[in-house]
Amino acid sequence: MKLDILAIGVHPDDVELGCSGTIINEIKNGKKVGILDLTQGELGTRGTIETRYAEAAAAAGIMGIHVRENLKMRDGFFTNDEAHQRHLIRAIRTYQPDIVLANSLEDRHPDHGRAGKLIADSCFLAGLVKIETVDQDGKPQERWRPKNIFHYIQDRLQEPHFLVDISDVFDQRMQAIEAYTTQFYNPDMENEGLQTYISTPDFRDSVVARARMLGKRIGVKYAEGFRTQKTLGISKLDAIIQNET
Repeated sequence: MKLDILAIGVHPDDVELGCSGTIINEIKNGKKVGILDLTQGELGTRGTIETRYAEAAAAAGIMGIHVRENLKMRDGFFTNDEAHQRHLIRAIRTYQPDIVLANSLEDRHPDHGRAGKLIADSCFLAGLVKIETVDQDGKPQERWRPKNIFHYIQDRLQEPHFLVDISDVFDQRMQAIEAYTTQFYNPDMENEGLQTYISTPDFRDSVVARARMLGKRIGVKYAEGFRTQKTLGISKLDAIIQNET
């Protein structure tokens, strides 16, 4: 399936936390969007592989995602080497996205930064004709390089290179995040299992607060931030959101 946008996250729920508002916006604009989870999140303190798959499917339904796949790399122990790059190259060539949304290149969680670099490197390598891969039917794949890779901001707050207004879809975004009932605050599970940094009400409040803070910077209620390694260009000046002061 040819996609307009492929959002990639090392853990199920990374995409929801980092860029689900932007994804929902693009789907409402008629774009085909898929999600690629690199690992099954098996090292997460709460929940199981099975609950993560169920939660990821529920979140995908809420967002309206066209396809979601898990590459089953080892949570915590994957590396940015040839074997992992080839695995990801096959997926990139399968979906042929014009835009890739990827983990942050630097973050508190070491998996996030390592994944961000793996994704960026694989997107470049996928465009080299002399790297040969085959699809699930054993047929040679054509080279494909996404036009843009945008890294969504995660735990470590970085200066965004651009911000996306997600005000109109914010409630839907939060529903997608809250589909991960074993991971994030759920009053029905307060006394079940170990509590973690992300399972507290404070973490949920911080997710909302960050979106508000980023939104305020462009004169809207809520926004998501992205960074890019290359300079962006626009075709018309009035495409920029005006921040009225």
